[in-house]
Amino acid sequence: MTADTADESRQTLDGDVRIGWLVRALVGSLLLAGIAGAVGYAADRVILLPAAVTFVVAAVLATGHTLARYRVWWYIVGTDSLRLSRGVVTHVQTVVPYVRVQHVDVSRGPLERALGLSSVVVYTAGSRGADVTIPGLPTDRADRLQQRLEQLAIAAEGEDAV
Repeated sequence: MTADTADESRQTLDGDVRIGWLVRALVGSLLLAGIAGAVGYAADRVILLPAAVTFVVAAVLATGHTLARYRVWWYIVGTDSLRLSRGVVTHVQTVVPYVRVQHVDVSRGPLERALGLSSVVVYTAGSRGADVTIPGLPTDRADRLQQRLEQLAIAAEGEDAV
């Protein structure tokens, strides 16, 4: 595939993104369990059972949500737009015409770097917060996607020029 063509096939995220999502969810579960433990302590009941049950329930729900989230997340680099589909509870499909793309970044947080992953952030013209993120891509794949989206955006801008 050349840099100026688009791949119309459905692309998925790297499987390691589930580890990152699960780590974040388990940290949230620990915080929730800590709150449950603090409430129990404040009620003069030094019982760890509420905190432990809270953690287990939250961890099971977080694991299920992480697996479901991974299964529904995909994107397509089309000829004239980027399409994304995601969401477990609320399913969201987004179409980003290349002519609306302002710039494309690759970001790598500490957890992503540890897992060898990156996120591609596509900033678009429009209202505040009009950007989309494709998480969980291997670093080399994210860099290639950034370059391809930039090239498609430049080509679309030329087609749209007056």
